[in-house]
Amino acid sequence: MSRPPAALASDAREYGGAGLFGLLTPQGNPTAEPEMRILLPPRCSVLCARLTSAGDDLRRRLEDYFERLESFVDQFDGIGLDALGFACTASSYALAPAEERARLGRIEDSKGYPLLTAAGAVEQALRSLAIGAVALVSPYPPWLTETCRRHWIGRGLRVTATLQLPPASPARPIYGLDTRMLLARADGFDARGADAVLLTGTGMPSLRAIQPLETALEVPVLSSNLCLAWALAKLTGAAHAGPESRLYAGWSGRLSAS
Repeated sequence: MSRPPAALASDAREYGGAGLFGLLTPQGNPTAEPEMRILLPPRCSVLCARLTSAGDDLRRRLEDYFERLESFVDQFDGIGLDALGFACTASSYALAPAEERARLGRIEDSKGYPLLTAAGAVEQALRSLAIGAVALVSPYPPWLTETCRRHWIGRGLRVTATLQLPPASPARPIYGLDTRMLLARADGFDARGADAVLLTGTGMPSLRAIQPLETALEVPVLSSNLCLAWALAKLTGAAHAGPESRLYAGWSGRLSAS
């Protein structure tokens, strides 16, 4: 894949010398941007744009986000990004892998930089940790939780258990959740038989829950935003494990200051 000259000249950038990343996130998502800024290493810059849809139905919005992906990427115009992250895990669940890969490949060829989906980053992380069985913690409505479960089974994983979180409110079923609610519901969650626990979705805050859950459940705990940041960071530098996460660490100080 060819890359624009601006993407190579990281030492000449005013900002983002260690990585310049674009981020596409659903229009009502209040979580993906702040978590990505915390997770990515120092001297990385994140430029954000919104995935928008006039659809009243969540299914329709998720379809719109991917069907109109090229137009959303075009919002970054000619900026020489190192990569672009698509921070909507659920838009990938109903897509055939070949269909998603073909669409991403066309955009990458046109723009000259990699495009990583949150679901693809989760899959990368699962392979990196040699995970064969997962327990899911889902903030989605039940129909989408089932679509998520089928997605990961279709990727060759065994799903040992699913924790369905209750909606925080009718108007904001996912985006109104917080760490306190997550930890309270996950207390006593039976993750036996799982190689990892996956906190699904980019809209639910996850960072303050990862280390306590890893300690309690004694397996790696992954989230969509954690995996997407790890996959982006790997493109321009090292991404290592540590006390915050068995996948990707180094961000606890930034989290404490947020």
